[in-house]
Amino acid sequence: MTPEGRIKQALKKRLSELGAYQFWPVQTGYGAPTVDCLVCYKGKFAGIETKAPKKKPTLRQQLVMGAMKASGAKVYVIDSMETARDFSFDHSVQAK
Repeated sequence: MTPEGRIKQALKKRLSELGAYQFWPVQTGYGAPTVDCLVCYKGKFAGIETKAPKKKPTLRQQLVMGAMKASGAKVYVIDSMETARDFSFDHSVQAK
């Protein structure tokens, strides 16, 4: 499994523990682009992009995250196992 795959797996487990709705769309080139995970938790909507350690979101991902933030969503970039395991919606890992 890739480093990003391990982070995704840990984040999926954490979101399940929280009881959050999570949707991990599979991008096939059709429809609008989005981030790795769309989440709803206690009435809060968020987008989460996972990255391997020290990797940054692409320009396209940054544009999508900007549009999400402009609409009022919280957006997070998770790039470590520790952050994935300890994730909370009050966490300070929101994308800038």
